[in-house]
Order: sequence, then structure tokens, then C-alpha cells
Amino acid sequence: MKILIIAAHPDDECLGMGGTLANLSEDNNIEILILGTGIASRNIQNKNEAIIKLRNESKKANNILGIQRIYFEDFPDNEFDTISLLNITKIVETYIEKIRPEIIFTHHIGDLNVDHQLTHRAVMTALRPIGNYSVQKIYSFEVLSSTEWGISESFQPNTYIDISDTIKLKEDALREYKSEIREYPHPRSIEGIKIVAKKRGMEVGLRFAEAFQLIRDVRK
Repeated sequence: MKILIIAAHPDDECLGMGGTLANLSEDNNIEILILGTGIASRNIQNKNEAIIKLRNESKKANNILGIQRIYFEDFPDNEFDTISLLNITKIVETYIEKIRPEIIFTHHIGDLNVDHQLTHRAVMTALRPIGNYSVQKIYSFEVLSSTEWGISESFQPNTYIDISDTIKLKEDALREYKSEIREYPHPRSIEGIKIVAKKRGMEVGLRFAEAFQLIRDVRK
């Protein structure tokens, strides 16, 4: 299967579904599109160097998960709302037409982070089921320190993937994101991530799981 993950920032893909990526990478063609720079909104001196460093961290992290192909775009960090939705959608459409995925994973519409919200909207706009349509399933994932802080629309998972055998790979991959991981009790900490994986696993009788919301399921 061809699978495309569309995320706003480097580390979102790993936070949201690192264990699942490790599960799926052996038997599927997985590619990742990162739309934003992910760090440039912070008060740092050399933003270009920081962006390059973060992208290198992303490549190392995803290599641990078995993912080799990552595409980076340059939308401004935490400022997707300064770009027209049409422009973001056009970029997303370009990759969908190029890759022609059968499954897509992206952000939840109710995330607190505006870049996550607009990524979701752009993806859903690009995935209007017209023309030579390839996508069979669309899922949203949760990103700690964004999904649980949103209040407009809660994340309601209806799909769970067992990551009991890959939780350690997810932890190892996230440790490569040295500029992004925080200390507990911040939700974007190794311990916080493991707690949520336990909680999601407990909801369906597993040791560790990642949760997703199925948005569209086309069966032929």
C-alpha cells in the first residue's frame, strides 16, 4: 500500500504515529510530507541553521522507524493563517498527484495549533473525491500538546493500532528530536508519550496503542 503522512511540523508525524510508522514501514511504501519549518517562530538567533538542524533530526528519527522518504516545504511556523488556504491546498495536491497514496494520515481538525488545523483543512480540500481519485482511507492522529488542549472539537478515536512491539522504537525516534522533546510533566516528553500510549492501549485491551479517527473509508 502507498501511504502518505501529511504533517505541519517535523516531529508531529512521530508524536502522532511513530509506533504505527514502525509497524507499517516493512510492508508498505510510506512517504511523509512536512509542510512547515517547525521552529522559526521561536526566539532563536540563526533560524536557518535551526531549521536545517531540525530537518536532520527528522531524517534520523524517521530512519529509526524505517521511513526513508520525507519531503519538506517552507510554510512559516505557527503562521499558516497568514497563507491562503488555496496555496497550502495546491502544495498538498501536488504531492497527492505525484505519490497517489491509497491511505492518508493527517492532523485532527480540533487541534489547538493553527498550523495543524489548516493542514487538516488543506488535506480535506485536496482530497475532494473527484477525478482520478486514489485515496481509500483518511485518518487523523493526535499530537500531544495540541490535540488534548483543543476545545472546539474533541478527538474521538475509532481506530487503534497495537504498538506494543514498537513503542521503544517510537521513544528512540523521538529522542532524536532534541530541540522538541521536553521534560515530564510536559506532554511532549518521553514519559508523557508513553503514558498516553498506555492509556490508548488500555482503552482496547492492549499494552500500548496509538489512536486514530477514521474520516473516510472508500471500499470498492
